[in-house]
Amino acid sequence: MRWNLSSRARELSGGDAILISIPKSGRTWARTFLSAYFGYKKGRQFSLDFTDRGEAGVPRIVYSHDRFEHRTKGNAWDRLRGKYLIPPRSLRQAPIVLLARDPRDAFVSYFVQLTRRNPATPGEIKELPIDELLRHPRFGIAGMVEVMNGWLEEFGDRSDFSIVRYEDLRADPPRAFFNLLRAIGEKQIDDAVFAPAIDFSDFRNMQKLEAAGEFGSKILQPRDRDDLETFKVRQGKVGGFREYLSGEDQIYATQICAGLNPRFGYEAASGNPGRD
Repeated sequence: MRWNLSSRARELSGGDAILISIPKSGRTWARTFLSAYFGYKKGRQFSLDFTDRGEAGVPRIVYSHDRFEHRTKGNAWDRLRGKYLIPPRSLRQAPIVLLARDPRDAFVSYFVQLTRRNPATPGEIKELPIDELLRHPRFGIAGMVEVMNGWLEEFGDRSDFSIVRYEDLRADPPRAFFNLLRAIGEKQIDDAVFAPAIDFSDFRNMQKLEAAGEFGSKILQPRDRDDLETFKVRQGKVGGFREYLSGEDQIYATQICAGLNPRFGYEAASGNPGRD
């Protein structure tokens, strides 16, 4: 069941497009590119929330972790009201892009986020070792797979639904971001601003901007400029989970990911993104 009876429903409504994702799947990267693209197109200085607001010629994009936040954030009263869910009417009125990432990589980055970067993480969660958090009933990798599958079951058959994979963004940013623009309804891509937006949102440039505090947003500020693990834009490796998970934990995570809908295109046994 989906509803949102909280005051936050307005914030999650009225989008011209919706981008949903599991945390640490590249949402900030996509948001940076889209804000840079439409900002350049309008001749505006970069602002990370440019596409959040919406104005003439600029789509308003709702960015949400939706089902995952409903599962992991807030208290029982928040979940009863559906505080973190996109209202069903909003979902029906806008194209939906699901930004996907191999759950093993997403989980490791999420673990670092919870334990090294987010001061609001409950103490009992922040102190958990990675192997225990991996298996946690609410915050673990099984929940990520369940939520991703749930999104496909809910609206995966819609003609205005698209999947954009983090691994494809890393492998070929121009092609993947071109597809993202198409998916949110940009019918004519402006070549004059497309390339500069790609350059601006380059992973290395984003790290430099975050380190220098030039984003002007609390979202993109490191907790410790001398510790890369506390950066929002951290490593972004494909297959980097192997550096954090033990052999036993990798086997467990791969077994869980075997239950991921094959439409996402991941080969769980090899740990590499498959090709459609």
